[in-house]
Amino acid sequence: MTSYLPHLLVPDTALSVAGLTGYIQALLEQDNHLSQVWVTGEVSSATRYRSGLFFTLQDPDAKAAISCVVWNSQLERLTTLPAQGEQLIILGRIHVHPQRGQYQLIVWQALPAGEGLRALRYRQLRHRLEAEGLFDPARKRSLPIHPQTLAVVTSPQAAAWGDIQRTLRRRYPGLHVLFSPALVQGDQAPASIVHAIQRVELDNRADVLILSRGGGAIEDMACFNDERVVRAIADCSIPVIAGIGHQRDETLADLAADVCAHTPTAAAEQAVPQLAMLQTEHQERVLALKTAIYDCLGAAQQQQQALSDRLHKLRLDRKLQQERQKLHWMRQRLIQGSALQTQQATSYCQSLQQKLATLDPEAVLKRGYAVARHANGTIVRTAQAVTPEETLTIQLGQGQLTVKVTAVLPRSLNV
Repeated sequence: MTSYLPHLLVPDTALSVAGLTGYIQALLEQDNHLSQVWVTGEVSSATRYRSGLFFTLQDPDAKAAISCVVWNSQLERLTTLPAQGEQLIILGRIHVHPQRGQYQLIVWQALPAGEGLRALRYRQLRHRLEAEGLFDPARKRSLPIHPQTLAVVTSPQAAAWGDIQRTLRRRYPGLHVLFSPALVQGDQAPASIVHAIQRVELDNRADVLILSRGGGAIEDMACFNDERVVRAIADCSIPVIAGIGHQRDETLADLAADVCAHTPTAAAEQAVPQLAMLQTEHQERVLALKTAIYDCLGAAQQQQQALSDRLHKLRLDRKLQQERQKLHWMRQRLIQGSALQTQQATSYCQSLQQKLATLDPEAVLKRGYAVARHANGTIVRTAQAVTPEETLTIQLGQGQLTVKVTAVLPRSLNV
């Protein structure tokens, strides 16, 4: 095999790692300028441990940072206790850790130097977005109770992705999970996160979205305070859970999200219910339903027994016998009253018949009388109404006669 690498001259003696680190340590720690140096910068993160206060001092514009520590024995002597976002003037010395090959500033004194640039930018952006209503609680949407598809936006190399997967498998197995990878640290992270959220929206399958990353220093969380990321979360049509792994600080992404969980595991727990808990709740509901049914049946049986006892006390058979006797007596009265009314009506009808028979013209004719009528059918009532030679009809008790008048006498003859 042909090698195109130049021939290197290897010296007879080479420094070990410890030797090189020791040499660098001697250069830094024995330098007069570094043994007592004043440094100004902004505190980006501060954590209190048993041995002392550890924090990072950074220059936001130059994107440079240095690790600092104040031992417990020195804390009470500080004029200002380092806190995130503060601009400080630090007095200390450079110290090298041979085991890690890193250097840090051992702090003796800290003086206030005003508000830090990063903290000022954060506060200004927060106030502006808050005035627009992006953090308004009324805008926040409720999460679906039983999501079918869940989307996760995080780095594929992040431990948060593994934590979320394990939590989802444990709590809600069978859930469809969509993974939209994104950078979650560095200058390219904001644009990557925005693109990952838009990718999920265009897919249009997810019911809820988790934006997550693991823990880290505050400077590593800068992408979650980027205005582009905050607006992408606020404009997202899918409910968003922010599962960013930090407990001490609150990012603007947390404020814009519908739910803030602070850790990837907590975000996954917020997104889905626990299947075992659902089964327990279902069993409790079934038991409560059975209990309610038994209570209703018991109450109905008690009511039925009470009615039965009440009927027994009322001696229903005696009541029925009394009602039967009452109905029989009323029936007899009705029959007697109807018979009496019928008899009275019959007598009245017979009386009317007798009166009608007396007044009947045919009866009068049968007794020997006759009715004389003109040709037009009118009854002849007087002799003067008849003229000689006029033809009349005589109605007898049986039959009729047609006669011709020969003479009209001035008066009737008595028979």
